[in-house]
Amino acid sequence: MGQLDVTMDKKKAGEPAPSSVEARSDALPRAIAAAAMAVDATLQTVLPRPHGPQGRVQEAMRYATFAGGKRLRPFLVLHSARLFGVDDAHSLRVGSAIEVLHTYSLVHDDLPCMDDDDMRRGRPTTHIAFDEMTAVLAGDGLLTIAFEILADEKTHPDPAVRIALVARLAEASGHDGMIGGQVIDMIADTLTAGEKFGVEDVVNLQRLKTGQLFEFSCEAGPILGKASAEDRARLRAYAREMGVVFQITDDLLDVTSTVEKTGKAVGKDAGMGKATLVTLLGVDGARAEAHRRAQAAIAALGPYAARSPELSGLPLFLLDREA
Repeated sequence: MGQLDVTMDKKKAGEPAPSSVEARSDALPRAIAAAAMAVDATLQTVLPRPHGPQGRVQEAMRYATFAGGKRLRPFLVLHSARLFGVDDAHSLRVGSAIEVLHTYSLVHDDLPCMDDDDMRRGRPTTHIAFDEMTAVLAGDGLLTIAFEILADEKTHPDPAVRIALVARLAEASGHDGMIGGQVIDMIADTLTAGEKFGVEDVVNLQRLKTGQLFEFSCEAGPILGKASAEDRARLRAYAREMGVVFQITDDLLDVTSTVEKTGKAVGKDAGMGKATLVTLLGVDGARAEAHRRAQAAIAALGPYAARSPELSGLPLFLLDREA
């Protein structure tokens, strides 16, 4: 498989050609949609089909994974890898691994012992559609298959590259990464008034819970391409700022959007008294901070900003997202 065609030009006969401005404004959503389609096709091949007495948990794994979603993490893998001439066949497998690991985190995050959510991406969460036991095991299954995908020689012929990917994803998703952030998030509700989180505490929490998987996704490109440590650091710095933008806009949606648009419950942060940059800075202050971080993300790309309009355009695109 060669480089994926991201233009997805489906112009119908008789329709006027879009202006150059319209084409530019539509390019990033089309690229995101194309990457989502490509990674979904790969996910179909790497996830097990339900079979035997274990079929119920395999069905739940697929239910959670194919519930929709923007597939931003695979998008980041794909386009960071293209900077270093990596074949899409390899980066899409890494994108599949990060997507199933991300899905595991959502399945567990929705459980009654965590955030206790009934809706995710516009339909019942996995523990509602199946049951809690199945949801826990489905999440476990998704977590472990992520590393199975990365360890397979189809992901990259060089075992040293595969080991580097496994090690980096384990770090990003573990006790000092995503899981560490989740623990901090859960204990935040137990803090006394004098211990409540400030802005830097919230940013640290979000960089662990959400940002670490974005960092892995961007760093996967130079790992696959056997690029320099400087390249890895540059893409990681971009992801660090972009991840804050993503989380701020997600928290803004919790305040300003609707269940119909987001596909999940809204207004929960305020109801739970949870500290976010929106609750600490206000809506306008949070939007200003998101814009500042978006510019910082683009600047972090340095010379790669011009070479990848997809990566350089994403932070500003996130500022206006509605779901």
